[in-house]
Amino acid sequence: VHLQILDYLSRCNRYSDTPAALTNYLGMTRGTVSQSLLLLTKKGFIKKTVDSNDRRVIHLSLLFEGEQVLKKARSSELFNEASAIFKENNFTNHHDIFSNALTALQKANQSHSFGLCKTCRYFTESSAGFICGLTKEPLSQSDSEKICQEHSVA
Repeated sequence: VHLQILDYLSRCNRYSDTPAALTNYLGMTRGTVSQSLLLLTKKGFIKKTVDSNDRRVIHLSLLFEGEQVLKKARSSELFNEASAIFKENNFTNHHDIFSNALTALQKANQSHSFGLCKTCRYFTESSAGFICGLTKEPLSQSDSEKICQEHSVA
């Protein structure tokens, strides 16, 4: 669970870096996620920041130590073994396999879709840059390439 949290925080955008979004993404109880966040904060892997506009909102971010743990875990033997199995069975596009499996599970559990911002039906490109059609706020290139809890399939 801790590695899933670190991975999520490395890939989520500013609309999705909250404990509530993380809870929805993981499909776990708030208590379980809260306890995990406390541990990761104490270990110096993540940081909690109060939103400057709405003091009730907490944003989560990955610290350097958390990035290092995640980097080490991603290069683990388990991932290499899973990749080898895909190659043996001629599954060439791992991303599509995982994406399709995740989509099917989310539909079966009636969960949020959590897709990339730039694949959302609300994502808009204008001469001024990128805009979220839902919030009407400008988006950075980085935001557009990260996962969002407000994602709605185009």
